[in-house]
Amino acid sequence: MVAIGIEGMEREQRIRKRPRLTWDVAPSEPQVKRAQVVSNEGVNRRRHASPPRRDDDREGHYVFNLGENLTPRYKILCKMGEGTFGRVLECWDRQTREYVAIKVVRSIRKYRDAAMIEVDVLQHLAKNDKGNSHCVQIRNWFDYRNHICIVFEKLGPSLFDFLKRNKYCPFPVDLVREFGRQLLESVACVWIVHSLLSYLLILFFLSFLTNNPDLFLGLFCLSRSEFCFDFFLLLTSFFALSYPADMHDLHLIHTDLKPENILLVSSEHIKLPGCKRFSSDEMQFRCLPKSSAIKLIDFGSTAFDNQNHSSIVSTRHYRAPEVILGLGWSYPCDLWSVGCILIELCSGGALFQTHENLEHLAMMERVLGPLPEHMVQRADRGAEKYFRRGSRLNWPEGAVSRESIRAVNKLYCLKDLVSQHVVSSRSSLADLLQGLLKYDPSERLTARQALSHPFFQNLTLRE
Repeated sequence: MVAIGIEGMEREQRIRKRPRLTWDVAPSEPQVKRAQVVSNEGVNRRRHASPPRRDDDREGHYVFNLGENLTPRYKILCKMGEGTFGRVLECWDRQTREYVAIKVVRSIRKYRDAAMIEVDVLQHLAKNDKGNSHCVQIRNWFDYRNHICIVFEKLGPSLFDFLKRNKYCPFPVDLVREFGRQLLESVACVWIVHSLLSYLLILFFLSFLTNNPDLFLGLFCLSRSEFCFDFFLLLTSFFALSYPADMHDLHLIHTDLKPENILLVSSEHIKLPGCKRFSSDEMQFRCLPKSSAIKLIDFGSTAFDNQNHSSIVSTRHYRAPEVILGLGWSYPCDLWSVGCILIELCSGGALFQTHENLEHLAMMERVLGPLPEHMVQRADRGAEKYFRRGSRLNWPEGAVSRESIRAVNKLYCLKDLVSQHVVSSRSSLADLLQGLLKYDPSERLTARQALSHPFFQNLTLRE
């Protein structure tokens, strides 16, 4: 009887036991994964969120901390550089999973406007790029908290930074040759296919204008029926292949060429022994880039040839004489800058280290000889004060200091300057520089003419 009572109580307890509810049941495996995904997405959203809004600094620069996000897509890793325009940040692109350089422009109207011009130019160049451009590639751009942000491929140091790290030890002339070739190609006016087809078309029309079409057909051993088909191919090739590939082809003038705006594609370098110091037996080492590949950057000052031009362009040391004299400027001002850059890469120092117009013109005359009279006579009113009556430069009478006079007097003529720093190819390099540094823009070498110069022939590519 007692046993039966106990069994009844146990049965009652089992009956009264709380039934297992649905949420107590272990979820199926897909539900677990779904919950983890939702949880991870929430964590990632918080992790990739933009930082709280902060005021910009006094100069309009974006204020940031390393490790923060620049939109959820980009993580800030370090500051690569800073300039008047803003700052360049190295970032990790979570979408493409690559390192990029982002130019964060100051939140000031004129710099924002310049940045939008740069975006237009870069997109224009990218649209016409056939895969071998020496201009930096734009990846993306966006407006973030009143800062224009331009995303670029990540490149190596500038040629100026490389020189500075090497204590301004010049590059070997073979490396300068490679740098010069690529720099000229980046601004070249190269219409090889266009010129060839243009020549054939002119020849064709001349032969028919002289009522002697067989003259043209005979040159190519064509019958008239064969010619009709080939001429159609010629016309289609003319429009399909004569595309503009580089800046001057696209009617663009960079206007701010300098070593700071020329970047090595790779940061890799090798260390070589240099010369010993006279004061000790310590061996000096210098670095050389493993690759000579370079790319041109900073298109914020780029101008279209057919638009209104500002009176002053180019960084002082690389400014052409026609700009200083107020004579107007066009494509040749880029070629003058290229000449100054090549000398700097060979010597380790800027050719015209000055910050004042009269001293700058005096340095030019010291290195290149007197300014042409016809350019002096056409100089604008602002430049007249640099000259006496006639075409003679008001120097040294107009010098601001004795130090300025000494700075000019220590310069050598171009040929002697090249001889001091270059052993091989010195005569061809000096001749090339004479052509790039012609005072008269109309007599200055074009980029295409410079590329055909003997200095650039028989190259052994290092890229």
